[in-house]
Parts: sequence; C-alpha cells; structure tokens
Amino acid sequence: MAKKVWIEVALNGSLPRSLQPNIPVSAEEVIEDGINCVKAGAAILHLHARDPDTGLQNDNPDVYQTILEGIRAETDAVVYPTMPVHLYAGWTDRYQSAAELGRRGLLEWAVVDPGSLNLNGYDFNTKKLRGKGILYTNTDAEIRRGMMLSEQYQFHAEYACFEPGFIRLGAAMHKAYPAAPMPIYSFRFAQDLTFGLPPEEWALDAMLKLLALEAPGAPWMAACMGGNMTKLVKAAVARGGHVRTGLEDAPVHSKATNVSLVQACVDTIQGVGAEPATGTDVRAALAEYG
Repeated sequence: MAKKVWIEVALNGSLPRSLQPNIPVSAEEVIEDGINCVKAGAAILHLHARDPDTGLQNDNPDVYQTILEGIRAETDAVVYPTMPVHLYAGWTDRYQSAAELGRRGLLEWAVVDPGSLNLNGYDFNTKKLRGKGILYTNTDAEIRRGMMLSEQYQFHAEYACFEPGFIRLGAAMHKAYPAAPMPIYSFRFAQDLTFGLPPEEWALDAMLKLLALEAPGAPWMAACMGGNMTKLVKAAVARGGHVRTGLEDAPVHSKATNVSLVQACVDTIQGVGAEPATGTDVRAALAEYG
C-alpha cells in the first residue's frame, strides 16, 4: 500500500490582499476555498477568522464555527483555527476563542506554539532586513494554558517549531501534560524571514535528529514560511513526514492559489510513489498513538 502523506493548507493568514491577493477573507470564501483544496488532495486546513469588511483578523469564535461547520459538512478534513498574536480589547486570554470553540465541541486541533521569537523580513540575497520586525511571544503561562485546554477538550496541539528549541520545549510540555493528545510537530523553515533554518535538507535532518532525541516517533510535517515548500516535499516524504503549504506561508504577491499549491504537492507526492492522505487517514494515524 502506498504511503499516505498529510497535506496541510494554511488558507489565509493575516496579510492584507494588497500583499497576498488570492487569499480568502470572508467565511464564505474560506469555506469554498477550503472545500476545493480538499478536493485537490488536502487533508488538513488551517485558517484565520477575519472581518469581511475590513479584512482584519478578528478570531471571532462565531466566524470560526461557521467556517468549521461549513467545511466539515462537505468534507472529512481536519479544520482548525489560529491563535491571535495579541489580546483584543476586552480579552483576558489569547486562548479565549480556542477555549470557547472547545466548549462548543468544535476543536480537534489547535495552535499551541512552544516558544517565542523575533519575526523580521530578510533578503537572503543581500543579507539585509526588510523593515522593522515584531516579537512573537508565547509565555510559559500561555503555553501551559494551551496544554491544559488540550487536556480538557482533547484536541491535538500543532506545535509551530520556528526554532529547534521549540521541539525541546514542546516535548517537555507534553510530558508535563500527559493527558493531552499527541502533538504534531510542524517544522517551520524560512526563506525571506530571519528566524530558524532555511528550507534545505540538512536543516530538515537537524530538526529530525532533535525530534528523535526529545519526542521519538512523534508525527511531524515540514513547511517553508515566505518561500517555496515544494523543494522540501520529496525530502519530507522520504523521511516519513508530511507537508504544509498555502498562501499564509507563500511569498508576498504570490500568483499562486491555495488549490494550485496543493496540486503541486500532490504531483510531487505521487511522483515518488506515495498518495495524499484524507482527513480520515490523519485521524486513524493519530489514533494509533492512544
């Protein structure tokens, strides 16, 4: 039987259409685009709830519910929301939306990022910064809050591993909260950003060596932020992993669509004798971890 490879699509992110013209924004657009991505071969969909008038991210749990239920009504995909990088007015907890979605029984995956970092635009050719960066902060208390919710609502945490140390902290957090389901380690390589490692095979091997030390046998996928993920697809599949693509991760002003990015991954996966997994396949694989 051919190996089943998970394809995750990060549908929209937080960039405006002036920088990423093909992103879906409204709930209706996200539902349609997500369903089309699943038809093309995706098994997992990640999304940001946004205001349809302003296009700004708002993480409204009602918007998330509309999208989650809309996609799940037509597909078997794993669909999960993001977490805001800051507190909104009136919020006391960055996991406020996730907690409400968990209470409503709508979460099976969620973002729990085990670490903090500086995010700066960076030109790999000139080695110069592109403007000013931001600090993406996940405090110890916030990470523990995410893991406690994972235990409470039994969702899988997807760890965005922007730096190698995120693997170590994520594994330690899972040991500290053993009733939480198995996390998924999402290695985030970078092409036009300063953090982490570049999308090269040696970098993937380094992340995998650390994962083998800290969380042997854990499920993982590879992604490239601000660059071309397709160059790592063959390497990820050959090493037993999975892949993430999508316009959230693509270079700004990309002419691609989410569906075309999925199709490129499917073509590469099938070219090495594997097949794209379904959402049902993903759940079955994770169930084996107990």
